[in-house]
Amino acid sequence: MAFAGWPAEAIEFFEGLEADNSKTYWQEHKPVYEKQVRAPMDDLLTELGPEFGEGKVFRPYRDVHFSKDKSPYKTAIAAALTEGGYISFSAEGLGAGSGMYMPATDQLERFRQAIADDRTGKQLVGIVDELRGAGIDVTAHDALKTAPRGYPKDHPRIELLRHKGLIAWKQWPVAAWMGTAKAKDRVVEFLHAAGPLNGWLDKHVGPSELAP
Repeated sequence: MAFAGWPAEAIEFFEGLEADNSKTYWQEHKPVYEKQVRAPMDDLLTELGPEFGEGKVFRPYRDVHFSKDKSPYKTAIAAALTEGGYISFSAEGLGAGSGMYMPATDQLERFRQAIADDRTGKQLVGIVDELRGAGIDVTAHDALKTAPRGYPKDHPRIELLRHKGLIAWKQWPVAAWMGTAKAKDRVVEFLHAAGPLNGWLDKHVGPSELAP
């Protein structure tokens, strides 16, 4: 089916799951999840596939083995695209992300070297400034409190050097357009905007060369 957005029932499903994160609630409302939450995500990924790569929906179950929070279910549906991209939907609204979330040690070193280099580093600053100017957050899952070892604390790009990776992120609060095909338009617009960041990361960082 053509992607037509997420209906109000999808938001209500997650609101209910946040209030009652239990197997009982999940089993009673699983048909709603499959039809009103999962099916629209599958339709969206199918339509994005030709340009942004195959999509994979993450499991709805949380890994609680090492967590104090034993809630069994995630309160959002999320998916990743093979060509770079992340999409989530929850009671909080729609989110889209792209970039390098948790680089391996060799990737992180190449990332820092490319930032420190005046030519490639200034290119990245321009990309980040353009994204932020468009209302897109650019951040990292973690950052050092000071300069990484071997780099001066007064480096002109110290903010970026402190980052352990780099992510472009856009979060839209719940709105009526999420129940229409316009939701796809917003995601596509974001992924196009994030393209230069992914291109810079692909060219100057690339995949990890460490053994699995």
